[in-house]
Amino acid sequence: MAKSEIGLIGLGTMGAMLALNIAEKGFAISVFNRTTAKTSEFFAEAGELAPKITPTMSLEDFVESIEQPRNIILMVPAGAPVDEQIAALRPLLGPDDLIIDAGNANFRDTQSRAEQAEADGVPYLGIGVSGGEEGARHGPSIMGGGRQEAWDRVAHILTAISAKYEDTACATWMGEGGAGHFVKAVHNGIEYADMQMIAEIYGIMRDGQGASASDCAEIFQTWNKGTLQSYLIEISGEVAKATDPATGQPVLDIILDRAGQKGTGRWTVIEAQHLGAPVPVIEAAVAARNLSAMKAERVRGETTFGAAPSALGKHTLSADELEQALIAGKIMCYAQGFHLLNNASVEFGWDLPMPEIARVWREGCIIRSSMLNDMAEALTAAPKDNLMFAPFFAKLIEENAGGLRKVVSTALAHGLQVPALAAGLSYFDAMRTGRSTANMIQAQRDFFGAHSFERVDQDGAHHGPWGSGA
Repeated sequence: MAKSEIGLIGLGTMGAMLALNIAEKGFAISVFNRTTAKTSEFFAEAGELAPKITPTMSLEDFVESIEQPRNIILMVPAGAPVDEQIAALRPLLGPDDLIIDAGNANFRDTQSRAEQAEADGVPYLGIGVSGGEEGARHGPSIMGGGRQEAWDRVAHILTAISAKYEDTACATWMGEGGAGHFVKAVHNGIEYADMQMIAEIYGIMRDGQGASASDCAEIFQTWNKGTLQSYLIEISGEVAKATDPATGQPVLDIILDRAGQKGTGRWTVIEAQHLGAPVPVIEAAVAARNLSAMKAERVRGETTFGAAPSALGKHTLSADELEQALIAGKIMCYAQGFHLLNNASVEFGWDLPMPEIARVWREGCIIRSSMLNDMAEALTAAPKDNLMFAPFFAKLIEENAGGLRKVVSTALAHGLQVPALAAGLSYFDAMRTGRSTANMIQAQRDFFGAHSFERVDQDGAHHGPWGSGA
């Protein structure tokens, strides 16, 4: 019997869809799942793709069914399950057999696993895969990390199954070790922020202007034809117009206001702090999700203090102003994300391909949008510069920052929550303030701790006349 070109372990939703994608692109694939009934069920439902799939019921049979040197994708839950699977698999493999972790791993775990693989003299890849169930089945965005020769070995498969933007594969090698999973984490952080800003604008329309779900749907659909054209704006229109079959109500109106998360946005914020890269829009989005989980406390707060005022009255914001706020906020968010990637590239010696990151995100992933093509061009011209200073985006900011300011100020005056949009506005104002108020902080630090400060008129470290402490 002919052996498979690649294997995949883990037939959960993402793993099953990825395996079907691989088979559909013409590659023979072996699959294994710890729960063997799932393997049988998957194979039985594979339909016309079944001839390309070899189901196996033991790790030994799985390994034996793959041609050497073996290429094996892991699609198991992040954390300890990955280590456990590697520990069970490695004794069955040869020194040239490649393990590819395609799950949502923390990049630091991937770094450690890559270092261990290097010490053991075996190949290892950690790749970020974005696009959800649909992307995994029909073409995800893929961000590779590890040795380039290991990536090159399976690149023909990974590029074949990836999404395409004008015939260009949305899959590329990002750098050594955990580079791929780091880029994926930043993608997810941007995703959190993008979703939160859209939700804030929806909240202004719903609570401040009394718009129905169908009203919101029409506005999102209109915006999706312009500068904001993106997957997230598109699906926001789709969910806003959907009707619940059981009640006849808009689906949005019967969904509990408590958002889940898998932690990748939190990882982005944590790493940004380690790297000294400000990402306030992403931080606000992560905090907003955490606050959403505090449903009981929020209900208690409304009972105790009364609901925040919400009707905008004569201060009603136009759809154009709301659109401008989202455009400006989106630019701030992406500028922060790419700044974080640049800092990580230096810190970890990855030499991340900044324009290619933007290009890989143009299709297949959750944050795909028309803006990413312009971002790729801007990063090609100046890969280490802040995106907000690129001529194209500087002009967009000039055109839309006024709308962002009006939306944020109006929302805050009426008790409407806009934490991510407000963070974007504050970031913009901070980035255009040549002399900040940090001189006061430096004076305070020197007063209580003799930490010293720099002067505007002299070089070196200095102390104030208040002495060495209090």
